[in-house]
Amino acid sequence: MKWTTEKIFTHPLGILAAATGATFLWGSAFPIIKLSYAELEIGKGQVYEQILFAGFRFTLAALLILALMKLMGRSVGYQRGSWQGVAKIGLSQTLLQYVFFYYGMSGSTGVQGSILAGTTSFFQILIAHRMYADDRITSRKLTGLVVGFAGVVVVGLSGGATGVHFGLAEVCLLAAMFFGGLGNVLSKKESVRLDILYMTSYQMLLGGLALSAIGAAGAGVMPFDFTWRALGMLIYLAVLSALGFVLWNTAMKYNQVGSISMYLFLIPVFGVFLSAWLLTEPLHWTVWLALALVAGGIVIVSRKPAAADPAPTEARLKA
Repeated sequence: MKWTTEKIFTHPLGILAAATGATFLWGSAFPIIKLSYAELEIGKGQVYEQILFAGFRFTLAALLILALMKLMGRSVGYQRGSWQGVAKIGLSQTLLQYVFFYYGMSGSTGVQGSILAGTTSFFQILIAHRMYADDRITSRKLTGLVVGFAGVVVVGLSGGATGVHFGLAEVCLLAAMFFGGLGNVLSKKESVRLDILYMTSYQMLLGGLALSAIGAAGAGVMPFDFTWRALGMLIYLAVLSALGFVLWNTAMKYNQVGSISMYLFLIPVFGVFLSAWLLTEPLHWTVWLALALVAGGIVIVSRKPAAADPAPTEARLKA
């Protein structure tokens, strides 16, 4: 049997590998970003510097994908009719998501940030419900969402903090998650007619340059004193962004939004595990409970509904 891209990314193991791989990479970004900030002496309140660093990250990620396309012999030139779609994705998935995210995180706590990050799945499934007739919200999806989100809440509260407040920072975090979900659904829509590598690279290039411009307006063009260690972490963040979005966008292209969105709940769980390893932060037993809940939610949503009973046979009717 010939394994095409579609067959790989619609096979249960292919979906698991792609979606889990993407969320693992994105989860690893949390401790690496924290280490990068420490290395570059970026303070918690230095939002412009944070946005500028994000701009560098996504611009470099886009250039890496374009370089890969060139090595593969693919055209990196402008594709007719692609500008509007790519611009919409770049505006939502990169620019607006990360501007609101960094501003929100600067005024919120890590606990609330990790909990609110789980709302991306909700927004993504709600948007898909409105855009796709064959991707409606069902009781099975809703149950899986509730179970998965319970895991995100558990991992957010695993540090023992229970005080939750809601203000402008939290509104910005919710806005970031909304734009992230919208960007993912728009990527699925545009992937029908655009090459995944082309679409991903140019949306990140546009968003990365815009983030860089915003950051530079408040912090200067190059306020950082890059060390080899900081440069290495920036390259890693760019690679994980490039690979993560390519894997995720490809999985989204060939599958229903609702069946893939649940995997986003793994991001904060992976983030906690990797932070415990890389930042020597305490790992509470509740994280294992969170992982079990998230996995349970994924299984509930991914499980195919039972087929309708076949028409009764003559023997059954007689019985």
